[in-house]
Amino acid sequence: MRIRERGSALLHHPLHNKGTAFSKKERAAFGLEGLLPDAVSDFDIQTARNYESITRKKDPLEQYIGLIALQDRNETLFYRLLVEHTEEFLPIVYTPTVGLATQRYSHIFRRARGVWITPGHKGRIRRVLENAPCSDVRLIVVTDGERILGLGDQGAGGMGISIGKLSLYTVGAGIRPAQTLPICLDVGTDNRELLDDPLYIGWRQERLRGPLYDDLVEEFVEAVESLYPKALLQWEDFKKVNAMRLLERYRQRLLSFNDDIQGTAAIGLAGVLAGVRATSIPLTEHRIVILGAGAAGVGIADQIVGAMRRAGLENDDATSRVAMLDSRGLLVEGRSYGEGEDYKLRYSLPRPIAAGHGLEGVEGIGLEEVVRALKPSVIIGTSGQSGAFTEAAIREMAVHVQQPLVFPFSNPTSKSEATPADVLAWTEGRAFVATGSPFDPVEHNGRIHRIGQGNNVFIFPGVGLGALVVEASEVTDSMFTVAAESLAAQVSAEELDAGQLYPSLRRLRSVSCAIAKAVAREAMAVRVAASFDDEVLAERLSSAIWEPVYPDLEPA
Repeated sequence: MRIRERGSALLHHPLHNKGTAFSKKERAAFGLEGLLPDAVSDFDIQTARNYESITRKKDPLEQYIGLIALQDRNETLFYRLLVEHTEEFLPIVYTPTVGLATQRYSHIFRRARGVWITPGHKGRIRRVLENAPCSDVRLIVVTDGERILGLGDQGAGGMGISIGKLSLYTVGAGIRPAQTLPICLDVGTDNRELLDDPLYIGWRQERLRGPLYDDLVEEFVEAVESLYPKALLQWEDFKKVNAMRLLERYRQRLLSFNDDIQGTAAIGLAGVLAGVRATSIPLTEHRIVILGAGAAGVGIADQIVGAMRRAGLENDDATSRVAMLDSRGLLVEGRSYGEGEDYKLRYSLPRPIAAGHGLEGVEGIGLEEVVRALKPSVIIGTSGQSGAFTEAAIREMAVHVQQPLVFPFSNPTSKSEATPADVLAWTEGRAFVATGSPFDPVEHNGRIHRIGQGNNVFIFPGVGLGALVVEASEVTDSMFTVAAESLAAQVSAEELDAGQLYPSLRRLRSVSCAIAKAVAREAMAVRVAASFDDEVLAERLSSAIWEPVYPDLEPA
């Protein structure tokens, strides 16, 4: 690689800096002699040194700060460390620790990364984006910070999510970090604690809404289309009404998707399909209850209903096998919904079906009552409410189902609807449990149950890579469906026997590569990408995957 930086400028360039790994020849050529200690360290020594430095810190937030500092000074080494210690460090650079990092973002801020767009940039957003450090951008993650995980409005702290998601794309699918761009639409915050914090680094105004917000987003999209025509954009952690609205408005105009809706939906479907393998009960015979009727819950329902239709059920029969609850209880025909909640109508249980199960009335039908009446085999939580899966509800479920499939998906750990240990205790160890945040294995009656993590990192890197390598014009719902099917198929028999419904994170790269191949083929099949034969597709995939190794450097 030919580069222009020399001396201290090179040591401060995170993508080109090798630190103590610069050879004697490179030190002489780039004016680094005397700027580094004498010893030349190989990559293994550097990795070991930094692993020791990070793990010496016992507080997860301090480990996060240490890893981000490494990313800021030497990205290649940062990714080498993450690839080698994926299971250990992914919970640090993403859920659950990234949630705390976004809450404390203004207090732990060290160095700017990405692009911040505020209402003050209206009319010149394209010029602001031109300030980004790279021009060949292929992957963007953008958030407005209003619904961070289960933590609500974090304003400018949402940038931590965009940065973290892009790190996972590189770790999981080998997307080149030089071609990624994190963006925060910093349109203010309604979080009074942030507005009153003298250290807050964001646009210190109440959150922009209505037509002014829409105009800002439209100008942003136009700038992306103009500057980065080959880029894939991921919408991340927008409020559910905006998330759904923006996705529908732009998904066919701009290569884009919303991971909170489509990625979570695919991860939910994948877990259920793995459960189908584990229980040997056909998908069409399962009954599903989803607690949480936001974007994530509805997205999961859509994917499951679609899979049931593909398996032979008529649309009404498939929809009737899924029941949803929001904060006011069961979605049932005749119930009133708030403004912007019309999307809940399609999962409102018809009154005759509800009455046939003994569910009378339309308001306040709670989880325990629904479980008792419908006898679900699958229960999925996207409510963001800790402990929402009560002991009574899970015990009632276990009365009617030999092997319940229980998914407390809400993040971070503090928001999980139930702990795996409790679920296994309440079901006499018969349940399969998968969570949104990582949990340690659970011992029950002498058996060790490994807890699969329904982490979207198993989906979005492969979907993104697959869409990019065939230069797709759109990310279709069917591309997420085949991603879910591919993921479920990659859970090994040994993992299922141990209670896992998702693969080990150790296999993230191979899993993502398989998903990318399936997604690319689906894009070609539904004609949103040009067709390539298997050999060309394999070559495109191989050349697109970046490995964290130091290149040989020469002065430009």
